[in-house]
Amino acid sequence: TAAKKCFGGSDNIQVEIDSKSGEIQVILIKKIVEKVTNPKEEIEFEEAKKLDSEAELGDEIGALIEVGDFGRIAAQTAKQVIFQKVREAEWDTVYKDFIDRQGDIVHGVILGQESRNYIVDLGKTEALLPYKEQIPRETFRRGDRIRAYLCEVKPSAKGPQLILTRTHPEFISKLFAIEVPEIYEKIVEIKNVVREPGDRTKISVLSKDPSVDPVGACVGMKGSRVQAVVRELKGEKIDIIPWSEDPRVFIAESLSPAVVERVGINEEEKSALVVVSDQQLSLAIGKKGQNVRLAAKLTNWKIDIINESEYDAKRSKEKDIEIEQSMAREIQIENKAREEEKA
Repeated sequence: TAAKKCFGGSDNIQVEIDSKSGEIQVILIKKIVEKVTNPKEEIEFEEAKKLDSEAELGDEIGALIEVGDFGRIAAQTAKQVIFQKVREAEWDTVYKDFIDRQGDIVHGVILGQESRNYIVDLGKTEALLPYKEQIPRETFRRGDRIRAYLCEVKPSAKGPQLILTRTHPEFISKLFAIEVPEIYEKIVEIKNVVREPGDRTKISVLSKDPSVDPVGACVGMKGSRVQAVVRELKGEKIDIIPWSEDPRVFIAESLSPAVVERVGINEEEKSALVVVSDQQLSLAIGKKGQNVRLAAKLTNWKIDIINESEYDAKRSKEKDIEIEQSMAREIQIENKAREEEKA
């Protein structure tokens, strides 16, 4: 750019940069002529012979230009363009490196905080952990090491933007894949993950090997594997649910840690009525309905919960209705018989 400004926008300019030393050479390509009429594009034959003894009329030859000849403004322009090109090359390298890691867990160090968003050093570049992607009540200090899920890598005018999250359900899946070899080796499959970050997560798992207990594999010896994930999430509760193709069984399991007595389902409406003991009702529903809400999301069924007392009362009422209907039918039969006798 600087050379073109200096030489009137000529296109016959070559720039060579030594990547190791940073030295720049600017070469102006000129046509060899007998008599010069355009000094910026032509060179006399005698001058050309000094540069190359084998030069011939009509040939083109490269003349080395001193960078200092450009002047201060042109040199500054060249410097800016070079820096910009170097930055763009670095950004392109970073983008290519991290676009392949989108959807994976990355490790970083907290650099600071801006408008409640954390800036995270990933080594080659920086990433953003937005406030909305942070686990509620979770705080970090400068220098803290963290793990997060790389959910987005997008190019921008200021370089690639990397967005991290610690609230995404896939963050849970990736953490378990790190802690549980059976998941990493695809022996145990994570069917679904639902969570209310900072409070509770429910994860359903299925084993492809009958000899492997999927829940036991995820829990680990003395709870070591699941506790490693819980520590990463700063104490978030995790319920590991065995997946079942039988909706009654799956719904009952999904309400863990509550114990379910019976489950009735309406397949057309995809709704379920769950009966629990009076003592288990509050546990099944959970604080502010959290347990049943997560169970409904995990199973993709609408779930209503009643206690046994309510269920027994409902059954008793239904029986009373059946008795009343039966008695009414008996009365109708007796009345009809009397009318027939009179006739």
